[in-house]
Amino acid sequence: MIEGNFSFELVAQDEKSRLGKIKTPRGIIDTPVFMPVGTQGTIKGIFTDDMLKTETHIILGNTYHLLLRPGIDILKKFNGLHDFMNWKKPILTDSGGYQIMSLSNFNKIDRKLGAIFKSHLDGKKIVLSPEKSIQVQKIINSDIIMVLDECPKLTKDKKILSKAIDISTEWAKRSKLEFGNNQKKGLFGIAQGGLYKDLRVESIEKLIEIDFDGYAMGGLAVGEKQVDMFRILNETTNFLPKNKPRYLMGVGTPSDILGAVKEGIDMFDCVMPTRSGRTGLAFTWEGKINLKNSKFKNDKFPLDEGCDIRDLNKYSKSYLHHLIKSDEILASMLISLNNIYFYQQFMREIRRNIKNGTFKNFYKKYINFFN
Repeated sequence: MIEGNFSFELVAQDEKSRLGKIKTPRGIIDTPVFMPVGTQGTIKGIFTDDMLKTETHIILGNTYHLLLRPGIDILKKFNGLHDFMNWKKPILTDSGGYQIMSLSNFNKIDRKLGAIFKSHLDGKKIVLSPEKSIQVQKIINSDIIMVLDECPKLTKDKKILSKAIDISTEWAKRSKLEFGNNQKKGLFGIAQGGLYKDLRVESIEKLIEIDFDGYAMGGLAVGEKQVDMFRILNETTNFLPKNKPRYLMGVGTPSDILGAVKEGIDMFDCVMPTRSGRTGLAFTWEGKINLKNSKFKNDKFPLDEGCDIRDLNKYSKSYLHHLIKSDEILASMLISLNNIYFYQQFMREIRRNIKNGTFKNFYKKYINFFN
């Protein structure tokens, strides 16, 4: 632990793209930043020490899933998730709002009570109110806590989106009251509004009135076209406070990240690197590589000659192809590690180019490279 409260410093800008530092008692987070997803308290298939070697600054955990298991009693015994999973750097936790959408068959919304879930594990009733979500995140001991929101599915229906804004704003107020005055941690509000500029601005303005330590864009990367996501970011990020971090939830591919950084977004998370790793898809500076493809059967070269974590640069594409075809778990582990390593390299290059004022050239070179 280091001294100091939660804070954000905007270091430099290159047009709308931003270079910054989020300061927490558990360490400094350089932005733009990618947060690997550890839904269950683990980055699937990757050892904690190896995550540190990739220069990952912060990971993401999930309130709903950690509430189900291991549960708050276990987490209390370990004083939170950091000691439980042996991760000493910052953790951000989703509030459970995304599960309101993704597990919609297992829950219903009650404006007063919150989200009423039927556990997808054992059918047990779980009431996740805005207050309960904050309480659980405090037990997890998250460094960045998200308010509970209603994240609607992709829709053009303004009535549905407006209702979600009303509920999310009310829950944001209740979340902040429950959060209290804790200057060591950050509390982020979440803007909704779909692909409509007027609704997004309305949601942002209501959140700014409540006043949060950071602001997230929710309800994107839910099935809309990439061009539509970029458009709504272009139209609305200027309404977000300049002196607070901006977080685009659930994004994404390298090109998603590049396009969002161009519009002034600072923080990202996605299961993409590890989920792709489990299916044999590797991200490299040569582009995306599907190691299931027979053309790699005799390829003697590694995915990245510069990555010596777990001696990854000593494993040929031929060997990885063999592991996949043999259904060996080591394939998932090695490719997932490569992907996290690549994503963090990619973010370092983004930050370097923003600092040098050359982000536009980097953007042009790579925006369509991974499609």
